[in-house]
Amino acid sequence: MTARFFCTAVFLISLAHLATAQLDFFHNPRDVVYSLGTAEHRTASVSAGDLDGDGDVDVVVANGRHWPEANEVYLNSGDGRFTVAYNLGVHRSTSYAAELADFDGDGDLDIAVGNDDAPNRLFFNDGSGQFEERGTFGGLYTPTRNICLDDLDQDGDVDILVTNRGRANEICWNNGQGQFTEVTTFGSDDDSTIDVATYDIDNDGDKDLILANRDGQQNYIYLNDQSKFSERIPFGSGDDETRTVAIADFNQDQFPDILTGNIREPNVIYFGDAQLQFDRYVVLDTLFDRTFSVVVEDFNQDQLPDIALANADELNRVYINQNKGQSFVGFPLGKAEMDSYDIISADTNKDGYLDLLIANSSDLNLYYLNIIPYRKKKAEK
Repeated sequence: MTARFFCTAVFLISLAHLATAQLDFFHNPRDVVYSLGTAEHRTASVSAGDLDGDGDVDVVVANGRHWPEANEVYLNSGDGRFTVAYNLGVHRSTSYAAELADFDGDGDLDIAVGNDDAPNRLFFNDGSGQFEERGTFGGLYTPTRNICLDDLDQDGDVDILVTNRGRANEICWNNGQGQFTEVTTFGSDDDSTIDVATYDIDNDGDKDLILANRDGQQNYIYLNDQSKFSERIPFGSGDDETRTVAIADFNQDQFPDILTGNIREPNVIYFGDAQLQFDRYVVLDTLFDRTFSVVVEDFNQDQLPDIALANADELNRVYINQNKGQSFVGFPLGKAEMDSYDIISADTNKDGYLDLLIANSSDLNLYYLNIIPYRKKKAEK
C-alpha cells in the first residue's frame, strides 16, 4: 500500500474485524440463498421497480456484456419470490446496463438498455409490465459501460447519461415524450468512465456529475451550470482504478461525501466540505479487492448510511456504519467468491427493510433477504 492511502483519521477494516453473527443479517430465514432463475448468464446489471403496477418490486436483468444474450424481466409474486419471467424484447444484446424510469410521463416504469458496441435501446411499458421497443438513444456503436437516469436540465422529465469506456460520454436529453434526439457530451473524449453518479454537490439546486474513471485516469466532479458541465473538480489520487462511485453523508456533517470502489486498491471515502475540496479521506478497507459496484443505504435503520460492495472473483461485503462514520464493521455477503458486476438494494418482500440483489457473470444472480425483521419477531416470542 502506497503512502497516499495514509491520513490523520485513517480507520481500517480488515478480515480480523469481521462482524458478529448478530450484525451479519443478510440471509434467508431458511438458510437458502434465493436466485433469479437457474441460468448462469454473463450478467452485468440488475435494477428493481414496480413494473406491473401491483405494489411490489420487480427486477430487470441485463445480460451479455461483450456477447449477445437475452435480457430478462422477473415479476415478484408479492412475497419476495420471482415466479414469472420473460425476455425483454426480441434482440439478444451485449448489455451492460438496464435502468428504470418513466420516460414518457404516463405513470409507469420504462427501461433503457445500454449495450457494448451495439445500439442502446428503449422499451416502453404498457402499464402491466409488457414492453414495446421504441427507438434508440446515444451513439449507435459505442463501448457503453453504464447508464444513469436523472433530470439534469430541471424540465420535469428524465434524461439519460451514458458512460463509454475510452470514448466520449453522452447526455441524451428527453424532449418530454421519451425521445432523446438531442445529445451532448460530458467529461473528456478519451475518458475511461465506467460509472457516474448525480448529486447536487455544490448545493445550488441542480444535479452535478461525479465520474468514476478507470485505467489510471483522474476522477472528476463536473459542476452543473445551466445544463453545461465545463467546471470540474478532481478527487482521488489522480491515477486510481475506480469503477464505481456513490454519494452519502457518512459522517453526518451536512456535506456529501464520495465513496469510490476501486480495482486492486483500497476503497476510499472522500469527505466533503464547504470548499468542495475532498482532500480529507479515509480508507474503507485494505483488502485490495476488485470492487465493481457499490450501494449505500441504511440497512439496519439506525439513521446512518451503510455500504454494500460487489466484488469480482472475491467475496462480496457489507460494511455497517458505526459512530457517524468514525468506523465501519464489515462482514462477507455469502460464502462464495463470484464474479459480481452489480449490487442494488430493494425491499423485495415488503417487510420494511432493504434486501440486496447481485448481478453475477457466469453464475446465478442472487438476492439476500434482510432478516432483521425475522430476528425481531423471533426475539418477541
